[in-house]
Amino acid sequence: HFSTATMRACAPWLGCAHIRSQVRPLKLIGQGAMKQVYLAEWQGQKVALSRLTAREYLDDFLHGVSMLQALQGPLVVQLVGFCLEDNTLVTEFHPLGSLLNLEAVLAQERYRRRNTWQARLRLALDYVSVLHFLHNSPAGRRVMCDSNSLEKTLSQFLLTSDFHLLANDLEALPEVDPSRGLLAKCGPRELTGDFVAPEQLWPHRNRGVAFSDRLMPGYDERTDIWKIPVTRFLMGGVPGADLVHFHLFPVHERCKSRDPGQRPSALEVLRAYQAVYSSIAREAL
Repeated sequence: HFSTATMRACAPWLGCAHIRSQVRPLKLIGQGAMKQVYLAEWQGQKVALSRLTAREYLDDFLHGVSMLQALQGPLVVQLVGFCLEDNTLVTEFHPLGSLLNLEAVLAQERYRRRNTWQARLRLALDYVSVLHFLHNSPAGRRVMCDSNSLEKTLSQFLLTSDFHLLANDLEALPEVDPSRGLLAKCGPRELTGDFVAPEQLWPHRNRGVAFSDRLMPGYDERTDIWKIPVTRFLMGGVPGADLVHFHLFPVHERCKSRDPGQRPSALEVLRAYQAVYSSIAREAL
């Protein structure tokens, strides 16, 4: 079931018949390698309609739908309906778009009062809260694999009108459980760059050995922890941001441990963020 802000009661998720007859696309608002996203209308409500455009990504698309079903809650975009026959998905529409738009949104006159260290740190808290939820989800321990660059990571989240974050693209959330020997590999291609965790890099590159997906070791959710200092972007350059960075430095340094086992859990990071927020807020009184 789902319910938007203007609905008086919950309604069952829309199925194929309702999506075909009642969901009307208005304009294209996003396009990637896998799907097109339209602003659409359903019974006077604005919704987001996603359509698979590349059949080679069908498994990823279906995985995303199943994850949306399994992970519904306050930290995940609301599912409105889906039609597997047509490879379409309907979710709640958020006009501010993805987190990639943050600086452009805050530059608008109506949102400038939000451009504070408090509001930005709350977004960072939301980001870490999503990771904690995914690492302890009802669908098992999940890893955010679509996070191999800053831009890709930011694009996975929606910015709500009341300035919170929601996990949105859930097409790449493999399950990990080291006790069962279940580890992740984020795609069959070699990953490179400083943004990905060290254990995601091909370990034999310096020896001139060609990449092999079969020989690439798997890893767990601690790859997400390595990327948490992305919250430096969320803080921007507002007054007070330097003080926040200073207080977060110890936990961020632990996040960047090359040994995954030495990194804190998402819950530990979340508690550190909450403590910093409270501490600086008290000092400002």
